[in-house]
Amino acid sequence: MRDPSTWSAAEAQLWHYRQPWLVGCNFTPSTAINQLEMWQEDSFDPLTIDRELGLAASVGMNTARVYLHDLLFAADPMGFLDRIDQFLTIAASHQIRTMLVLFDSCWHPRPQLGPQPDPVPGVHNSGWVQSPGEAVLADPAEQARLRTYVETVVARFGQDHRVLAWDIWNEPDNGPDVASCDPAELAAKAARVIPLLGDAFAWARAQHPSQPLTSALWLGDWSSLTLLSGIQAVQLASSDIISFHNYGGPEDFMRRVNWLRVFDRPLLCTEFMARPTGSTFEAILPEARAAGVGAICWGLVRGKTQTHLPWDSWARPYLDGPSGPWFHDIFEPDGTPHDQAEVDFLRALTRIAANDGPMRMAAAE
Repeated sequence: MRDPSTWSAAEAQLWHYRQPWLVGCNFTPSTAINQLEMWQEDSFDPLTIDRELGLAASVGMNTARVYLHDLLFAADPMGFLDRIDQFLTIAASHQIRTMLVLFDSCWHPRPQLGPQPDPVPGVHNSGWVQSPGEAVLADPAEQARLRTYVETVVARFGQDHRVLAWDIWNEPDNGPDVASCDPAELAAKAARVIPLLGDAFAWARAQHPSQPLTSALWLGDWSSLTLLSGIQAVQLASSDIISFHNYGGPEDFMRRVNWLRVFDRPLLCTEFMARPTGSTFEAILPEARAAGVGAICWGLVRGKTQTHLPWDSWARPYLDGPSGPWFHDIFEPDGTPHDQAEVDFLRALTRIAANDGPMRMAAAE
């Protein structure tokens, strides 16, 4: 059952009508290995952020999805808020609006503040960290701190036109243990995540943000409500706009779009583009544009996250780099495109889409 406090379908579609076609990237500066290194005072790098968001703008991107972290707020709330504000100013100078991600269940479960590790040679995203970490997730006493984090950040930026939307929790049913856990362990983890996920939506919504809230589906079959997990049911019931992740080819992408259309809400793919899987700009973006679906790729500039390397590098490091096309990312740190033809395609398509205006998006729905 849909949460009655979410936007109505009409409100969500009106918001969507007012947007251009949303196209962009998940952004971490090349000098940061994870969220902590991106935002901590000693490693916050506005010069690199400005230069690299300029590259995003150069191919017509108007959206950046950016990850925050609860420990950053706990350690330095005012400094963290000020750095978010500085980031938003830089992004806006490039005509880019920002989708802020509050929580994330991907990769390392034990985040620590301070200097972050160097990248593991040949390994994809070797330093990325979860928020909240496993110890915080398991400790009910931490809930008040997490609530303050969500409420304060959303209150500060909830009426800010530079913020496009709020992603409450990235892949809440993910983590390094998902593939290996037995059903009982997964059920125990879900039992901890589900109430906090619902609470996080409620904490954010209580600040009355002008922007929509969402949390993306990524796993499994969404063709029927009966096939959804408990976490996915909360995500769909609580989201103003529906977001999803897809790294498949165009047929799989559109199959999932059609599954989600039944909810009569704007659709935004907040992760795609893994060249070896068939999820390329050339394959996906024309489909997304024609369907009125926003599309945010993973990665921009090859850097310390090493997401130009494949996922399977966790098991078999690519010490000599990928033998074929990069997995994610578009540019070298000096701005050289990985694939000039791909960049030319992006510029041509986004130039055409910029002339469509918001009415084009509404018509596609």
